[in-house]
Amino acid sequence: MIEVKHITKTYGKKQNAFVALDDVSLTIPKGASVAILGKSGSGKSTLMHAMSGLDRPEKGEVIIDGQNILKLKQKAVDRFRAEKIGFIFQSFFVQGNESVYDNVSLPLEIARVSRGKRKARVDEALRAVELTDKTKSKARNLSGGQKQRLAIARAIANEPSIIFADEPTGNLDSVTGDKIEKLLFGYNKQKNVTLIIVTHDPELAAKCDMLVNIKDGKIESIEQADVKAAKVTRRVTKKVQ
Repeated sequence: MIEVKHITKTYGKKQNAFVALDDVSLTIPKGASVAILGKSGSGKSTLMHAMSGLDRPEKGEVIIDGQNILKLKQKAVDRFRAEKIGFIFQSFFVQGNESVYDNVSLPLEIARVSRGKRKARVDEALRAVELTDKTKSKARNLSGGQKQRLAIARAIANEPSIIFADEPTGNLDSVTGDKIEKLLFGYNKQKNVTLIIVTHDPELAAKCDMLVNIKDGKIESIEQADVKAAKVTRRVTKKVQ
């Protein structure tokens, strides 16, 4: 479970101060798929950074499995992320000059996983995203869709309990985007991994169990899957009538 309590994050000082998050609170159950939805500048990426320990807000708490990660020292936060969290970004952030294998192996090395276990986990992650035929290829030679699959393999290799995906299909065509979505939601359901997707795409957001709408640094609304389903049912009924 992730509990966010009264998070406030401000950038700049005095007259140049900008409140990116303003007293934000929410609770995310373990194994849920969650969309954080909002326009550019709404605060959705800042919220992801705060929840994952990539950024430290001035106020509030982020409690993951009973532990407030904002109270940890930086080295402890880094280790926590390496062991518990996987990241997938819109721009892929793969190491172009490194092989596919080495890209996936890197977070395992950071987490100090033994060499023998690393190979098994890398092989399993590449099988999951159907990239075993590209193991020795340089990452720069992959297509956009393959790079995103590589990013997913890297994110899941350490068997994280939480995956953060920031606009994971934003740079992809619709067909490739659909494949990436199936990979992410499939992993979420099969492994009971909490999946948090930052997006401005309402269609992608609608596929999640929980939808968090954020605007101007504040949560505008939180919808659960049953509420969304009821709305869809009402729309369909109206059309039939």
